Amino acid sequence: MNKKLYQIDNEIAWEKVTDKVYRKIMCYDENIMMVKVKFEKGGIGALHKHHHVQATYVESGVFEVNIGGELKTLKAGDTFFVTSNIEHGVVNIEEGILVDVFNPAREDFLK
Repeated sequence: MNKKLYQIDNEIAWEKVTDKVYRKIMCYDENIMMVKVKFEKGGIGALHKHHHVQATYVESGVFEVNIGGELKTLKAGDTFFVTSNIEHGVVNIEEGILVDVFNPAREDFLK
């Protein structure tokens, strides 16, 4: 696992996830992972669930967030928390960036 002490944002390339969603893995080890996710307007983080606990910070933009069927509109500076195996997803309303932190690390993102 990658245990670099420092990562420089502009040295990490964006990885295309879908037509309107991109991500970059900022830092991680086996216990924790931080991922920046960029959404173009209308980008969707489809409903899904995983065993990882997730905390997310809205760095910029506006998102409609669905956690377990409860919808909430969040903007820059807001956060949300997803416990293990709860279905969740987002719809981007205004282009923006989410910063996700996962425990344990999302090994599926490293493949």
